[in-house]
Amino acid sequence: MNLQSGTYYWPTTFPDAPSYPALEEDLSCDVLVIGGGSSGAQCAYYLADTNLDVAVIEKSTIGSGSTSTNTALLQYSGEKMFTDLINTFGIGYIERHLQLLKEAINEIEKASKSVSIDCEFNRRDTLYSASCAEDVESLKKEYEFLKQHNCELTFLTKEDIEAKYPFSRDAAIYSYNDAEINPFRFTHALLEHAANKGIHIYEHTEMNGHHFDEERGKMIISTKNGKSIQARYIIFAAGYEGIEMKKEKKASFVSTYTVTTNSVESFSPWYNRTLIWETARPYLFMRTTRDNRIIIGGLDDNTKYQEDRDSKLIHKKNKLIEEFNKMFPTIQVQPEYYLAAFYGGTLDGIPIIGKYGEFPNCYFLFAFGDNGTVYSQLLSKIIVKEIVEGESPDIALYLQERPLLNKS
Repeated sequence: MNLQSGTYYWPTTFPDAPSYPALEEDLSCDVLVIGGGSSGAQCAYYLADTNLDVAVIEKSTIGSGSTSTNTALLQYSGEKMFTDLINTFGIGYIERHLQLLKEAINEIEKASKSVSIDCEFNRRDTLYSASCAEDVESLKKEYEFLKQHNCELTFLTKEDIEAKYPFSRDAAIYSYNDAEINPFRFTHALLEHAANKGIHIYEHTEMNGHHFDEERGKMIISTKNGKSIQARYIIFAAGYEGIEMKKEKKASFVSTYTVTTNSVESFSPWYNRTLIWETARPYLFMRTTRDNRIIIGGLDDNTKYQEDRDSKLIHKKNKLIEEFNKMFPTIQVQPEYYLAAFYGGTLDGIPIIGKYGEFPNCYFLFAFGDNGTVYSQLLSKIIVKEIVEGESPDIALYLQERPLLNKS
């Protein structure tokens, strides 16, 4: 799967990132994590504090897949409103899901403070605005639900927004204590932390086959360089490429586009450097970076073909800059990095832990959706808990055939 094309900003922020050897001998371990992106790193972070023998393999280099294009807005709210999710799953289900999302952001902050590499984690507020007058009522309903569940937020009127920003919207939810991070540095930080605790990490080690040895109760993985790995448990944390191995009917894909600008001198018109997104679909989103750049993304396109996706990159780049200029006309920006990428979501708005009969003792971590980094933290903790303790009650919320728990 050709995941992305263009030029990538995040790897430039860490040119001397750690590197790891390729696997050069057969290996046996308790847990094998396949994928050296953010999901695999988050699994390794939790596994590092167990007594298990763990290995991580990455077919290319650490963080070179979707991690390099991840815009890493850390929020509990997602593309589908919680009030809509309740209609599908029931109130109890979604109350627990919301709680776990909030905890996951705190876990990311905790992890970022426990490692030696600066992950550029910052708490940020979020402006989630109504894109049109017709969206105000549903936005107000969402605000009331979140307020009832101890989320720190305020409902802004049109006048409130105009007092804070150089643009106008009919209404918005202003949320406190969301966050942002550098996903490339975060991934390397977690894996370095795990390596220092004894986890084996291998780059340039690509899986090309598997079979289950019933006698030994282990999955046997073969690699393209002719080595084999025996593992009691396997976590497939290969992001969108995991779909090539196991098709998941709840997953859906579109193309998305991102621009990273030059460093700007002043953010004075941009209230609190908030994360910004909107109710429109496809939506536009914005954030700032540690070195004062602006990441502008969105304008998703339904195409699933690489050539079609890439042919639209220049037009989408220009359109993203144009939309930013409408909102912040006094902030002068130029596109220094821009890319096109496949973006995966789920049909029902909930990320997936796949457990499939043809893959015994295996977990597929599909943290698909607009909160991928948060979802990965949440799902990796649940998976590791089940491996270590034998059970994890919250896993039922995220299995591919999730029951409609607490539906009422």
